[in-house]
Amino acid sequence: MPRIPLPCLKCGEAGIVCDNLAVGGMRRRLQDVGLIAGTRVVCVHKSPLGDPTAYCILDAVIALRAGDARCVIVEVQS
Repeated sequence: MPRIPLPCLKCGEAGIVCDNLAVGGMRRRLQDVGLIAGTRVVCVHKSPLGDPTAYCILDAVIALRAGDARCVIVEVQS
């Protein structure tokens, strides 16, 4: 399956986190919301201007800016 940055998921599409390339405080923040290897993420809603995007992570809906979400690499689920 293809590996893509998190913001490339389309609405309704799901992926499994493969890697978190962020550094420092942002890496920790992304890990704290559940974006660690093996976690399933679903793109729930993209705002009209495309930023931020809402994702369902561990049964919680979290909004992330594209710049922050680009650090997370996911494997698209079919």
